[in-house]
Amino acid sequence: MSVRVLIADDHTLVAEGLRHVVESAPGLEVVGQAANGHEAVRLCLELAPDIVLMDYAMPELNGPEAIEQIRKRSPSTRIIMLSMYGDHAHVVRAVRAGAAGYLLKRSIGRELVDAIRTVHVGRTYFTNELATSVLGEVAEAPLDPLTRLSARERQVLQLVAEGRTSAEIGTRLSLSSKTVDTYRSRLMAKLGIQDLAGLVRFAIQHGVIAVES
Repeated sequence: MSVRVLIADDHTLVAEGLRHVVESAPGLEVVGQAANGHEAVRLCLELAPDIVLMDYAMPELNGPEAIEQIRKRSPSTRIIMLSMYGDHAHVVRAVRAGAAGYLLKRSIGRELVDAIRTVHVGRTYFTNELATSVLGEVAEAPLDPLTRLSARERQVLQLVAEGRTSAEIGTRLSLSSKTVDTYRSRLMAKLGIQDLAGLVRFAIQHGVIAVES
């Protein structure tokens, strides 16, 4: 039986490249593609893939947030994070969200198939280019400031940092603009941030959004 793979990447050319690599390997098949985090969660529940290849910098709902939702609702699905970043903060957040693997995009061509096969049999896989020191610190890393926020506050944080208005955010999350403003004020108070620029900087520094997207 083939290993069923869902690709989640908002860049069409990257997604098609991933599809080509996966479908060129014996015993692997692509069952779907998602262009944002919400779609990745929805397709995962609909298609029940064995493996999800998840871009870190997904719009609307970023990779780690999407992973958390998938792991709660489809615990048998294994997820490999794909990212331009191999720094401590990004790796820690992905692992804590539930990623079973982490690949740097520049090494995907060499490692992708091995990573899929390794993760599918219940093991973890981290790209060879990741420093051992980064991986060794994951378990001992201090709590992420994002843990002070609720899941809804983290969603609002991402959408605000992406430049969405309160009305747009309300439409996407089925909330009133006033409620969105309340969430934004609450999360800023929790983080000790005073303005939008500070919120955007925080979102980039902690992997909520990424400059690559």
